[in-house]
Amino acid sequence: MPFFSVRRSLPLAALAAASALVLSACAGPASGGSTATDPDAELVWAIEGANLANGHMDPQTSQLDVSAMVQRQVLDSLVFQEPDGSFSPWLAKSWKVSEDGRSYTFELRDDVTFTDGTPFDAEAVKANFDRIIDPKTESAQAYSMLGAELYAGTEVLGEHSVEVDFTAPYAPFLQAASTAQLGFWSPKVLEASADQLKAGGPDVNIGTGPFILTEYTADQELVYTRNDDYAWGPGGAKAPKIKTLRVEILPEASVRAGVLTSGEAQIAGQLPPNAVAGLGDDITVASNEYPGLPYSLFLNEKHGVLADQKVRRALELSIDVDAAVEQIFFGEFPRAWSILGPTTPGYDAGLEGTWAFDPDEADRLLDEAGWTERGDDGIRVKDGERLSARWIAWTPVSDDRTALANAIQSDLKKVGFEIVRETLEPAAYNEQYGPKTYDITDWEFSGVDADLLRSHLGTDGFQNASQVSDPAVDELLSAGLSTSDTAARGEIYAQLQQWNAEHVAIVPLYVASAITASAKDVSGLDYDLYGRPLFYTVSLAG
Repeated sequence: MPFFSVRRSLPLAALAAASALVLSACAGPASGGSTATDPDAELVWAIEGANLANGHMDPQTSQLDVSAMVQRQVLDSLVFQEPDGSFSPWLAKSWKVSEDGRSYTFELRDDVTFTDGTPFDAEAVKANFDRIIDPKTESAQAYSMLGAELYAGTEVLGEHSVEVDFTAPYAPFLQAASTAQLGFWSPKVLEASADQLKAGGPDVNIGTGPFILTEYTADQELVYTRNDDYAWGPGGAKAPKIKTLRVEILPEASVRAGVLTSGEAQIAGQLPPNAVAGLGDDITVASNEYPGLPYSLFLNEKHGVLADQKVRRALELSIDVDAAVEQIFFGEFPRAWSILGPTTPGYDAGLEGTWAFDPDEADRLLDEAGWTERGDDGIRVKDGERLSARWIAWTPVSDDRTALANAIQSDLKKVGFEIVRETLEPAAYNEQYGPKTYDITDWEFSGVDADLLRSHLGTDGFQNASQVSDPAVDELLSAGLSTSDTAARGEIYAQLQQWNAEHVAIVPLYVASAITASAKDVSGLDYDLYGRPLFYTVSLAG
């Protein structure tokens, strides 16, 4: 039976029945095997790696989790966020925040170098932050995390002293500064080949991190080699205990599980629940619940039939979320009740149980909205128009999400609501996402700070797929930026969650976990707050 480790208590009854899983409360998997380790070992990490090759090798410009996950090996940050949410030194030895919350001053380490030999200093911080904010860079997530229009600039106070300024108080900045999105590329790269960072490669993706990207074959593998000079990691981490980290890109979950059990890989990530039960007794499994916005449907309120709030509410009530999530995810992933997940600071637990499957109420709302007639196929009609919505999905789409989509379509058809789903390649998806010519789209978004709602609900949010434009919402989002008081921020984000519960711009469906499995000869594997593996102290038995 696989040893199962969970960061948060999750319902695992179905998996337990299948494989008698053992539970542990630790954040990472228990170490196993021999205590003797091989300093020249190569560790193979199998991941899904979806769309990395489509210009997502640069976390400063990509909003995909996988970009930050793999490039964390080369990108360090100013501060490190601990499991309890506090911050500790990393590239910055110390920092202070001005009384008005508009300036952050960092004293930097003076012994850090990029792997091309360039010193890390205040000028490097300024060059990276100014690059992120430059419209020519076309950053989205990192731009938002750096304060977007609130960013006033970075001032070099000395060789290893830097001040980051904002035009208004910006409370989430330390959290943002702990992420790979605000990590640092070599200034030489930014000057000579910044335009190549998205495509990526050994001569381009150069940071100060514990590994050096030495090989990259698009859609196949990334090879990271130990940075022997590394001596400035979080918590005092030094050079890695393995020589090579080979990242194999394997889109099929069954293949990732297969290479782990066969011994071809030592770690397999991004696994679905149904891949876990078949793993052997030499495997340790860690399940870390994602913070942020749960997997959700985004309803475009400026397009088609979903412009009517009654129709949006009816759509939500027509979906038997509990049954679908329980069946498809083997009871491991909980259904979602809000647009923030339970592990996200500011989560409003008061919303739990407040809306449930209610097709009778959905029928009543649709009748009230004027969709009283039905065609021969049972789909509702009003003034000659079918009650139909078009759902666009970004490839690749996992089997479990395909099954969930089928269940949603079936549920909605029963109340006379047609959902036409199109699975699109990234370029075709963006052609429709840009001008917002769809009715529904879907995703989840990991984030440790509730400020992530700004990009999803703010009028100018780069991920405002629902096209929300509400001055009251914008005012709340701005208020959340301006205060560092935990209780006050919690109340602000509770109001935003309650607003969505009434307005139904987003329909939350389930809260996923990052499921990572590792072989018994792997020890020292840890995870960040997003559930992503950290390799600072990983070793492999000799």
